[in-house]
Amino acid sequence: MAQVVSLESQRRAKATALDALVELVDADLRAVNQTIIARMHSPVALIPQLAGHLIAAGGKRLRPLLTLAAAQLCGYRGERQVKLATCVEFIHSATLLHDDVVDDSNLRRGQESANAIWGNQASVLVGDFLFSRAFELMVEDGSLKVLQILSRASSVIAEGEVHQLITSNDTETSEAQYLEVIQCKTAELFAAASRIGAVVADRPDVEEEALRTYGLNLGIAFQLIDDVLDYSARQAELGKTVGDDFREGKITLPVILAFRRGDEAERAFWKRALEDLKQDDGDLTRAIDLMRKHHSLADTVARARHYGAIARDALGIFPDGKVKTVLLDVIDFCIERAY
Repeated sequence: MAQVVSLESQRRAKATALDALVELVDADLRAVNQTIIARMHSPVALIPQLAGHLIAAGGKRLRPLLTLAAAQLCGYRGERQVKLATCVEFIHSATLLHDDVVDDSNLRRGQESANAIWGNQASVLVGDFLFSRAFELMVEDGSLKVLQILSRASSVIAEGEVHQLITSNDTETSEAQYLEVIQCKTAELFAAASRIGAVVADRPDVEEEALRTYGLNLGIAFQLIDDVLDYSARQAELGKTVGDDFREGKITLPVILAFRRGDEAERAFWKRALEDLKQDDGDLTRAIDLMRKHHSLADTVARARHYGAIARDALGIFPDGKVKTVLLDVIDFCIERAY
């Protein structure tokens, strides 16, 4: 007889993938957290106060976890991964502070954002401080290759932010343009975080490239699911507000697909709501209904599965083992968040 498995039990099973990743690198992660606290210190009291608010707000620490796990996958037994994982987290945190200012967001991970509490100027400047700390950590590591990879990731992220600003509120944005933005904004840091695990272990180029490919495609899948979640009741369960992207007029893949597949009246709705930002009560519900009508949410998840499959294949050159299994399970975790 077939066994029926509830959605809730599936969610718990997938959540354990992240737990397994944390457990796998537990000692290194604790060292990273200690380094974060130490490197956030400044005699200017507002800096550790504001940065600490953001970092203490939670988050999965997924990017630094990838650095730690990739180094372990490559057999590295030193300590360089700790500072570099901290560097990755500082780059990510700095971009979040800047993002919230650009997006005029009042919430971050279900709590008041730093800019809502301390203002835009303080958030931008503390973001700059975290970027500077990240570069100090890169220099201390002493590897020009690591410096090249992470500094390049930082500049690509900034390019993605500017590209998104240019295409913001433009319903004519193509899927290719959207993918370029998320590859820069999100996936590039996933790729760099994973790749440097092979670099510190002095592994061959083929392994370095495999981990870069893994991280890049995992990052694309991760962002695709984030964009689905903004229109899902699951968002509320994750401590976030449903419809933030819609209210800000962000053009994400679920919107692009629904717009392209809609009739003239539906496209007029999207233009009014997202380009003109003239939104009425009930518009978010209508937007979600149109996405369901045109299967744009389901198709975005399908796209995420495609990139997840590429990430999975990239790890094929590594021998089977616990670390590889956990990294493969993380792909499923990132995608199954949609359910």
